[in-house]
Amino acid sequence: MKNYDAIVVGSGCGMLIVDEALSHGLKVALVDEGPLGGTCPNLGCIPSKILIYPADRIVEIEEARKLGIEAKLIRVDFQSIMERMRRSVRKNQNHIREAISQLKNLDFYKGEGHVVGEYTISVNGEEIRGEKIFLASGSRPLIPPIKGLESTGYLTNETVLGLKERPESVVIIGGGYVGVEYGHFLAAMGSRVTILEMADRLVLAEEPEIAALLKKALGRRMEIYLNTQAEEVRREENGVGVLVKNIKTGARRELKAQKVMVAVGRRSNADLLKVENTGVETDKRGFIKVNGYLETSKKNIFAVGDVNGREMFTHAANREAAVAAHNALHGGKLKMDYHAVPHAVYSCPRIAAVGLTEGQARAHHDIVVGKARYSDVAKGEAMMEREGFTKAVVARNSRKILGFHIIGPCAPILIQEVVNAMQSGGHMGEINDGIHIHPALPELIQLALSNLEES
Repeated sequence: MKNYDAIVVGSGCGMLIVDEALSHGLKVALVDEGPLGGTCPNLGCIPSKILIYPADRIVEIEEARKLGIEAKLIRVDFQSIMERMRRSVRKNQNHIREAISQLKNLDFYKGEGHVVGEYTISVNGEEIRGEKIFLASGSRPLIPPIKGLESTGYLTNETVLGLKERPESVVIIGGGYVGVEYGHFLAAMGSRVTILEMADRLVLAEEPEIAALLKKALGRRMEIYLNTQAEEVRREENGVGVLVKNIKTGARRELKAQKVMVAVGRRSNADLLKVENTGVETDKRGFIKVNGYLETSKKNIFAVGDVNGREMFTHAANREAAVAAHNALHGGKLKMDYHAVPHAVYSCPRIAAVGLTEGQARAHHDIVVGKARYSDVAKGEAMMEREGFTKAVVARNSRKILGFHIIGPCAPILIQEVVNAMQSGGHMGEINDGIHIHPALPELIQLALSNLEES
């Protein structure tokens, strides 16, 4: 049995830990079945955004009339768009593979790792032991137990990347981040899209008024059914039939489409690792339990990224990896801070947020809330953006920003100013003391903070 100073399972955010351990002269083992680089560059963030960017341009062309521009969309080359994405993925995989092959003191084990005993992992029948173990094995699509789904076949955020032909129609089961992003993409490509969501609104983690605007905007381009559960999927002559039930009324109907896509959430890969064999505890959803220092219930075993289910975003996983590496390799006690972890939804319109929702903040704080519409600032008026808005959630007495939410153009860019302010102390002065360009969209941030009132 080979012994290592550190074993890292997963080559996504886990590569940050590998690099840090190697920089300290440690002997490291990396375990990964592939594809190298983890979910983000291969199956998630990067390929999906390569696809969504042309979808955004299509929507801009279609909506240009409001600006007095008559434009005609002649043709969308679906195959070309998909192949450009796949070329980018392959290029990145080759780059990572070459980089790993050149690292000294690193042994790479290609395969699915399984915990078989105390600090011991088996890969392809070979057992290795690590003084410290970092679990960064990620997550996979959650597949609900819908009758007929497995036998009929379905797309996920992973398999949709392999499409060679544009589907004429798609029913997407799930109205969360993945569902609305791919709904936007496929509708722009020309597919007839239907989204099914069991809850009473889309993107359930967002503010209710943001979810309402998203439904209104997407509803102009696709069918959206809320409070709706998919009960069965049947194979039809030209595709599939999805039997659905309205949760409130009990009414049933059948929706027909060429393809069905499942986007109801993610599940941890901890079960594939069999972490229980070394005493690592998981919660009732299967995610590995960690404390504020990213330590599991087992000494010298850490869990970072999607596998722990804390904040399932690449940027959060990378920060967790840095914190875990510091604590494990330097004997530190650095605590992971989640209070200013932002996220974005690349739907159309865009969504971005950081911190607490109004409901979350109100449960523990005395708050005031401010809003500003894009059309309230000169740049937004120039863009003829009538629907988008920003929302600030602020502690009444301290004037600290507790949360900020945006829906509209450039939302993921605009939120960064708030993230930096919250990380620097969080007081409104962190933003208001800076001179903002006029006219420019960042004035939306200042305006929302100047409109604070009782809510």
